[in-house]
Amino acid sequence: MCTSFTYVNQDFYFGRNLDLDCGFGEEVVITPRHYPFTFHHKETITNHYAMIGMATVIDNTPLYAEAVNEKGLGMAGLQFSQNAVYFPYKEDQDNIASFEIIPWILSQCETVHQAWQLLEHVNILDIAFKKSVPNSPLHWIIADKEQAIVVESVQEGLKVYENPIGVLTNNPPFDFHRLNLTQYLNLTKSYPENRFDKSIDLKPYAVGMGALGLPGDASSVSRFVKTAFLKHNLYSDGTESDNVQQYFRVLQQVAMVKGTVMTDKDTMDHTLYSCCINATKGIYYYTTHENAAIQKINMHDQDLNDTKLVQFALNRQPEIF
Repeated sequence: MCTSFTYVNQDFYFGRNLDLDCGFGEEVVITPRHYPFTFHHKETITNHYAMIGMATVIDNTPLYAEAVNEKGLGMAGLQFSQNAVYFPYKEDQDNIASFEIIPWILSQCETVHQAWQLLEHVNILDIAFKKSVPNSPLHWIIADKEQAIVVESVQEGLKVYENPIGVLTNNPPFDFHRLNLTQYLNLTKSYPENRFDKSIDLKPYAVGMGALGLPGDASSVSRFVKTAFLKHNLYSDGTESDNVQQYFRVLQQVAMVKGTVMTDKDTMDHTLYSCCINATKGIYYYTTHENAAIQKINMHDQDLNDTKLVQFALNRQPEIF
């Protein structure tokens, strides 16, 4: 389970919570411009946009959970169990595996508009990276400073949705989440007035009552609504430090506390890490379940014209000041 959202205040920010019952060897990975991206059914790309994100590196291949490229385009894959459907090879399309789709898009595209055009020819292949690394059922959010879209490979084929909300969680499909928001159109950050009956003296007994009914459970539908409300009502003074801290505060509001969300296998889903990426400047900020201190990695501190991956092990050591 996961939550992702976009935020624009001076710069463009993109990130997510990643919620699972166990780690997957994740680390922050920078892919420079001349690292060779190989694909099962497409030619190797050796000259492309550099990118930074969280990935598992297997056989020198970065399997990105999310990333942004040097042009400010971001993309994240989120769990989409029960609805994700991948397909056999199709002769007339770009056949891209689910684990290849993030580098396929971010290596070539500067904007959401370009990504959408590329997706018109994509077929998500039903193949695994290797036998020991099975496919994950995913859908994706792609965003730049101007717009966001959601990509879902379902039984009917590949669907792309405009996403003016700038939020994505998990099941159900995105069109349900957007419709479901209409049930909460009366929520407000403002101090509420009495709309029940003016003849009855009803007054709020506490601040925050304008948002009574805002969901607080860990389900994907509730996290979508809560994240959308917080994102569209948060205040930041526009500085980098305040933007980043406010972004993480939203993620904290929808994070999973270990022990409070059990899976059908009786394991504990929890937020493994949270990230906020300044996509404008290529700066990756993250926290982990073990370490709530914000860590920072700038992709432009590295040689982006290199051919080798740059990998950063996560700092999981608790830091209490």
